[in-house]
Amino acid sequence: MLDVRRLVLLRDLEVHGTVTAVAELHGVTPSAVSQQLRLLEEETRTRLLERTGRSVHLTPAGRRLNSDTEHVLAALERARIRLHTRTGTPQGPLRFACFPSALTPVAAPLGKALEDSHPDVQLHITEAEPEAAVRLLLQRRADLALVYRYDNLAAPPLTEVETRTLRTDPLLAVLPRDHPAALTAHSPIALRDLADTPWTIAPPHTACGDAVLQACRAAGFTPQVRNTCTDFAAMIALTESTGHATLIPRMATAHLPPTLTARPITDTTLARTIEIAVRHDTAHEPAIAVCLNTLRTLLQTAP
Repeated sequence: MLDVRRLVLLRDLEVHGTVTAVAELHGVTPSAVSQQLRLLEEETRTRLLERTGRSVHLTPAGRRLNSDTEHVLAALERARIRLHTRTGTPQGPLRFACFPSALTPVAAPLGKALEDSHPDVQLHITEAEPEAAVRLLLQRRADLALVYRYDNLAAPPLTEVETRTLRTDPLLAVLPRDHPAALTAHSPIALRDLADTPWTIAPPHTACGDAVLQACRAAGFTPQVRNTCTDFAAMIALTESTGHATLIPRMATAHLPPTLTARPITDTTLARTIEIAVRHDTAHEPAIAVCLNTLRTLLQTAP
């Protein structure tokens, strides 16, 4: 009988590339990982790894075993789901991967809501951007992943997992209240009205940065970028201190300082769609199902 834990180590080695990375992932030493992989080779009586200097690669046999490992893990998960579904009671640990800007408005109240309504469910929250969150989901290190995609970017659908749309989160222009583009009360702002304003944006080659740059170019200008950062709270602070413009999701604008205003823009495609992702055939597991329902309720009332 093959040891499933050793099979998982082999799977993670193929994904992460180094024994050190696998050791960090599991909270053990690299020597412990190497020892378990050697034992797996003894169990299978097959050479699974090729060692060249300090590099370790899977042999064709190792890759075939990894492919079969996914079927084994999926079967174990189906057995666990059937067991929990028959009891009908949401219980046990529930691992939730969540992108950073949703931690405060979504993940924190989700934990409290589940604790109050289903005390036998223990929510474990991990911060992860969508790509990393889906990877955690596929590796069975997360049970649900809150992800997003920007509507004006041609992002491919996530076919390897099951997704459900929760809401749209439009980007808003955050400006000083005395900025000329913000003086007309309550009307949307055209991006071209910000063409002569210095900007703070997310770095290029990030989803938010690319979405903003593409929208500005579609409006006929390239923004005058003075600052780049990925933290929305820092963007707000920079806007307050410099008077520059920034575009950030509405979810991140709940606590603006009084000197700033968040205004809608006329480009309605500049938004991100927020989705919840789960592995196929797991949404009906009791703990996951109550989490999905709670998330839908929370996202209806989130900023």
